[in-house]
Amino acid sequence: MKFLFTLFLVLAFLMGCSSPDAEFSFMSGRDAYELIASGNEVIILDVRSEEEFLTGHIEGSILLPVNEVEHRAESVLLYRDAMILVICRSGNRSRTASQELANLGFTNVYDIGGVMSWPGELVQQ
Repeated sequence: MKFLFTLFLVLAFLMGCSSPDAEFSFMSGRDAYELIASGNEVIILDVRSEEEFLTGHIEGSILLPVNEVEHRAESVLLYRDAMILVICRSGNRSRTASQELANLGFTNVYDIGGVMSWPGELVQQ
């Protein structure tokens, strides 16, 4: 009996220590576009390279390349509960960055895919 109790405690401890990835959500580019157009306060995070960003991006978006998210997100994104819309070129890097942000404790993260399917205008700088 003591063995079973000890085994139960060890298993409970191990299961409690294994944390699955935190969650983020998906939103279509069309829904994100309408959300922004309706005046909702959001942060648009573009996780492409600087060169890609300069060829065209959503007005007001913040550039944070996907390979810098883990180390710079907390200094760039000041509010963990702000609505963050993450975009890249085609949707692969935005998914990776969204997962990383969720793992860092950001609670309102949406992967909106890529600028290739963005229904609105892009600006160049």
